[in-house]
Amino acid sequence: MNENLATEQDAPTGRRGRGSGSGAAARRAARTGGGPGAQLTYIKREIPLYEVLSEEGLALIEKNADTVLEEVGIIFRDDPEALEIWKNAGADVKGDRVHFPKGLPRSLLKTAPSQYIQHARNPERSVQIGGNATVFAPVYGPPFVRDLDGKRRYATIEDFRNFVKLAYMAPSIHHSGGTVCEPVDVPVNKRHLDMIYSHIRYSDKPFMGSVTAPERAEDTVAMAKIVFGDDFVENNTVTTSLINANSPMVFDDTMLGALKVYARHNQACIVTPFILAGAMSPVTVAGTLTQVLAEVLAGASLTQLVRPGAPVLFGTFASSISMQSGAPTFGTPEPSLVSYGAAQLARRLNLPFRTGGSLCASKIPDAQAAYESANTLNSTILAGTNFVLHSAGWLEGGLASCYEKFMMDIDQLGMQQKFAQGVDLSENGQAMDAIRQVGPGSHFLGCDHTQANFQTAFYRSSIADNNSFEQWQAEGEKTAPQRANELARRWLESYEAPAIDPGVDEALLAFIRQKKESMPDAFT
Repeated sequence: MNENLATEQDAPTGRRGRGSGSGAAARRAARTGGGPGAQLTYIKREIPLYEVLSEEGLALIEKNADTVLEEVGIIFRDDPEALEIWKNAGADVKGDRVHFPKGLPRSLLKTAPSQYIQHARNPERSVQIGGNATVFAPVYGPPFVRDLDGKRRYATIEDFRNFVKLAYMAPSIHHSGGTVCEPVDVPVNKRHLDMIYSHIRYSDKPFMGSVTAPERAEDTVAMAKIVFGDDFVENNTVTTSLINANSPMVFDDTMLGALKVYARHNQACIVTPFILAGAMSPVTVAGTLTQVLAEVLAGASLTQLVRPGAPVLFGTFASSISMQSGAPTFGTPEPSLVSYGAAQLARRLNLPFRTGGSLCASKIPDAQAAYESANTLNSTILAGTNFVLHSAGWLEGGLASCYEKFMMDIDQLGMQQKFAQGVDLSENGQAMDAIRQVGPGSHFLGCDHTQANFQTAFYRSSIADNNSFEQWQAEGEKTAPQRANELARRWLESYEAPAIDPGVDEALLAFIRQKKESMPDAFT
């Protein structure tokens, strides 16, 4: 059996947190978006995929990508080891540009798993990446936050911990994510230690590793080994981390260094072209897909040269820009078409797929934020995305993590989880007994079937106000962001940390102390 397809029960024991949300708590989460502690498992999609490219269209994109790889090439900047690896694999290396014989990257990717389990320190929180699974992870990367007092400011380590706690408590968030915000009050060369520790200590869900330097990726692996054990980490996957291409058609030494570290240790890499179409790729959907595929093939196949069988995801982050100002735009039709097409290309490579999220350019959690996020999230689900980064909290084109937007987004994620279950065609779902009992001209409110199903029949939003105008007015005329603000405050006040082995915690803190004492602070 492929080691990456080991079940959740194969993870180390004795490090469990709270329960998996079975029973009443899980049922409540499923119908309401839930509350603290009412966890849902990752999505197992029961709805069909939406595809926009025909067989002829897919073959054309693949042919064009092969041409780009062979004739134009991909730069592997400032990484002699990567260049040597490619030279030994049969590629044509000219300076730092690599030209690939037709079919080489595709053939290398045959050793990559089509799906794998990312193990959490609480085995009940482990997730499947690939297949019919969809995993939601929160926002990643913003240096700013929009806080609960309505201020836009630089993020701190306290904000980071707060977002980890909210993600841990959110039923429809399956993964703790990575850089949920950038804690600028901690030295650059040391903050990754505090961030990884926060994911491990304040959550028991899976998490992402540091990619800002190879040595920080090594620190991530070392901390994971403290939690899971050396052998378990080397033979299973406990981190899934983001490796961005420096589009167009460049991988830099920072990303390559992290990629090699994680691949050598059997940890998953999401190889993702980061594209603002019109600036970093052609303005057309087909042209962008060609470049995306070429960049993914080059970066993802390198993981298999480093360690055959290491898990790797086909990632894409593709947005458009305003052709008037050059500013990124979100929720527009063209990026959705790119997502649909890229998902099809990923499936043809037999790789898990990452894209999408709740993306917007709005500066506050307003109607623009909601529309743009909904447009992005809907196409993400229908494309069949396996790993969804930026699922909650993204604001201002990714420059800010927003508490209120986070709470509004996780409510929408709960709706998507319900939608992805598809149509219930069981005897209860058919409801023939209800139709027979009620008959013509009556109503279904009091029939036995309604009474038996009313608690779980429809998704119940934790943010939306569906009451009368008079009741809404009497309760203070609160907007959705105001209700989200109150909910975030309540959650943070009621947060309880998941259990952790005291010996593991002590070892993690000792490792962090030793690493921090070994180097001076650096803020650049």
